[in-house]
Amino acid sequence: MARVYLEFGAKRVFACSPDWPGWSRVAKNEEAALDALMTYVPRYRVVAERAGLTFEPGDPEVVERVKGGSTTDFGAPQAVPELALEPVGAEEAARLAALVRAAWQVFDEVRAVSPAELRKGPRGGGRDRDKMVAHVVEAERSYARQIGVRHRPFEVDDTAALAALRDDIEAVLARPSDGGPLRPGGWPARYAAHRIAWHVLDHVWEMQDRSTP
Repeated sequence: MARVYLEFGAKRVFACSPDWPGWSRVAKNEEAALDALMTYVPRYRVVAERAGLTFEPGDPEVVERVKGGSTTDFGAPQAVPELALEPVGAEEAARLAALVRAAWQVFDEVRAVSPAELRKGPRGGGRDRDKMVAHVVEAERSYARQIGVRHRPFEVDDTAALAALRDDIEAVLARPSDGGPLRPGGWPARYAAHRIAWHVLDHVWEMQDRSTP
């Protein structure tokens, strides 16, 4: 069984895994969110295997329900579940960090083969590739502050600066923790790994989907 928690907004529900960072899907109700999560098992397996892990989650088991808010309804996870406050030992910390690193690697590979102009959504919306990449990198710099990592803004094509940011994030996530916030008012390690990987993979899959006619 795969542990899953549900985050409820007024209009949307997220189904998220506390054990597999980034394996998370959103839909209009609980059943649809769980169905979507399972539909993405093959796509998430690519990330897990890149991290050297076997991903055969089995059926989802809902172990926690949390209240979200306007961010949930906008389409991004917001709530920190109790599950995310579990202590993280050395082996688990290394595993979480490896999955986040794998998400970055997949993102870079998909970016490299995606066209600059992506297919528009049904209402003509959606960022093209370079704007999407810039959005992901800037969001990541913001997320990093939630775990005590601070970097100045940099151009999206500054590969050295991006590598330094990712190295610092990974170093923090790879350390064991007691389950509490990694800085005062910030995020615990499990939630940080989940939120960072979710945002990267959400745009990986969007980029892939919008690269096709």
